[in-house]
Amino acid sequence: MARFELKLPKMGESVAEATITTWLKGIGETVELDEAIVEIATDKVDSEVPSEVEGTLTEILFQKDDVVAVGDTIAIIETDGDDVVEIIPSPKKNNETSIEVKEIEKTIEKAIEVVATPISKTSDSGRFYSPLVRNIAQTESVSMSELETISGSGKDNRVTKEDILAYISNRGNISQNTANQTVKEPVKLIQKVVENAAPVSVNGGDEIIEISRMGKLIAKHMVDSVQTSAHVQSFIEIDVTNIVKWRDKVKDDFLKREGEKLTFTPILMQAIASTIKQYPLINISVDGDNVIKKKNINLGMAAALPDGNLIVPVIKNADQLNLVGMTKSVNDLANRARNNQLKPDDIQDGTYTVTNVGSFGSVMGTPIINQPQVAILALGAIRKVPAVIETPDGDFIGIRQKMFVSHSYDHRVVNGALGGMFIKTLKENLEAWDLDASF
Repeated sequence: MARFELKLPKMGESVAEATITTWLKGIGETVELDEAIVEIATDKVDSEVPSEVEGTLTEILFQKDDVVAVGDTIAIIETDGDDVVEIIPSPKKNNETSIEVKEIEKTIEKAIEVVATPISKTSDSGRFYSPLVRNIAQTESVSMSELETISGSGKDNRVTKEDILAYISNRGNISQNTANQTVKEPVKLIQKVVENAAPVSVNGGDEIIEISRMGKLIAKHMVDSVQTSAHVQSFIEIDVTNIVKWRDKVKDDFLKREGEKLTFTPILMQAIASTIKQYPLINISVDGDNVIKKKNINLGMAAALPDGNLIVPVIKNADQLNLVGMTKSVNDLANRARNNQLKPDDIQDGTYTVTNVGSFGSVMGTPIINQPQVAILALGAIRKVPAVIETPDGDFIGIRQKMFVSHSYDHRVVNGALGGMFIKTLKENLEAWDLDASF
C-alpha cells in the first residue's frame, strides 16, 4: 500500500489560503479518481477539492473552519501499489502546540486587538497626556491603565516622551512573563484586556448580526489594499448618447440573431479593453521593487452575489473579443455568479477590474483597487442631463445621455498623467461611437 498526500491546490496568484467548509468523505471511506473529497472557500469563490488517486481516506489533517495555506497537506489517502510516496510532516507534527493552546492563542489575539483603543488626553484621575505621549502609547499598544502606572518626570508629574519610551523598553521582560502566563491563565489575561476596552453600546431594540465568512475575508482584502496602495482618483464625464441610441436600435435584432441580451456592460467593457491596449502600463502589477507588465488583458467584472457580497469573475483576453463574444462572456459570468456556479478558474488572473456602481443608481464612486492590480474603473449611472451642444451655427442647450467614470489607481506606479489620459482616451473612444455600426 502507498500513501498519497492530498494538498490544497493553487487557486490564483492572489489566493494564499482557504477555509475548510465541509468534508464530503470520512476516514475509512473509499474515494474514486476525481471524486470531490472536501469543500473549501476563499474570499473569491467556494469550490471542491477532488481526489487525484483512487484509494481509502485514512487521515484528515484539518477540521471544518480551519484555515489552510495553499500547498499544505490536508488529507492522506492509501492507494494500491508498492510505490512509496514521500510524506511531508503534517502541520501538527511541525508545530508541537496542542489544539487547545492554538484556540487559546486565537482568543487572546482577538482580545488583544481590543486594547488598541484611542487614549484620551485626560485620565479619570485628571492626569494630562500630551499628543506625542498618546501617539506613542497608541502605536505601542500601551493602555490607559498602564499609562497611569508610569511615574512622570515632567511638570506636575506629567509623563514625558522619555518616560514612556523607558517604560516600553523595560516592558519586554514584563511582556515575556505575561506571555508565559498566557498558556497557564488565559482567562484572567483575556478578562484584563477586555476590562480596558471601550464598551460597545447595544440598545434593547438593536439586532446583532454576525459578519459572514466571506464578508470577513472581503473586509480584510479591502483593508490590505488600502494599506498597500497609494489610492488616488480621476473623474470624467462621458456623453454616451450615440451608444444609447445605437443599442436601442439593434438590441432586438441582436437578441434574435445571437440569443443574448445586449446590455451596456459588454459595450463599455469592449471599449475599456481597447483603451487598455493603448495604455499597457495600466495593465501591470507590483512585485517588490519590480513592475510586472502583463501580456494578457484579463478584465475583472465585479458582480453582486445573492447574499449581498461581491465577487469578481474574469474575462480572459478581453481585447481579443468582438462585441458578440464579449456579450456572451459577460452574460455567462454574471448568470453563474448569481447562481453561485463560478469555478476557481473563473476568478483567477485578472489584470484590471471594472465595477458598475451605476447599477445601484450611484452617479459615481471611488472603488478600492483589487490587489495585486494597480487600477480599477467605476461606471456611474447613465442619466439624461441638459448639456451645451456645439455646432457650426452656434451653441445650444439639448438633452444628452451622460455618465461619470471614476478611475482609482495606485499612485506608487501610476501617475496622474497616465491615470487621467487613460479615461480621457476612453471618453473619446466612446463618444466617437458610429450610429451606423453593425454588430
